[in-house]
Amino acid sequence: MRVGWGFDVHRFGGEPPVLFAGVPADPARGLVGTSDADVVAHAVADALLGAAALGDLGGFFPSSDTRWEGADSMELLRNVVDRFHAEGLSVTHLDVTVVSESVRLAPVREAVQAALAAVLETDTGSVSVKATTTDGLGFLGREEGVAAVAVVTAGPAGETL
Repeated sequence: MRVGWGFDVHRFGGEPPVLFAGVPADPARGLVGTSDADVVAHAVADALLGAAALGDLGGFFPSSDTRWEGADSMELLRNVVDRFHAEGLSVTHLDVTVVSESVRLAPVREAVQAALAAVLETDTGSVSVKATTTDGLGFLGREEGVAAVAVVTAGPAGETL
């Protein structure tokens, strides 16, 4: 079995909406990023890359490369999933936590869970999506941005762990 961990954070100020796994979570605000600044997709991608020992998201899609400006993060995640599967791995479980004081996950939780399960080619029962706040502490508590943390367990494709 392998474990991968991913983290991403983006500040407010970009074009709306805030996206979680491609699902609009806040239509009035946006996050700043080279791509569409989808913190959930980015954290999951880094967790998958970590489990496969393939490096990090910036190694494949560097922010210095203008090809990735405005990119669809779910497309980037699909690319990572293909690389992950090419290593002979499949996801056994994904756990994602969104950290935000004001962008609420609850209204879109099921859609985010379904979007992640679809791109990972797994069932929704293998995908956990939840949220927390920092109770007003730090840059996230001051509502300067949104973060996401993801952990994935993986094993050889076709095997049950």
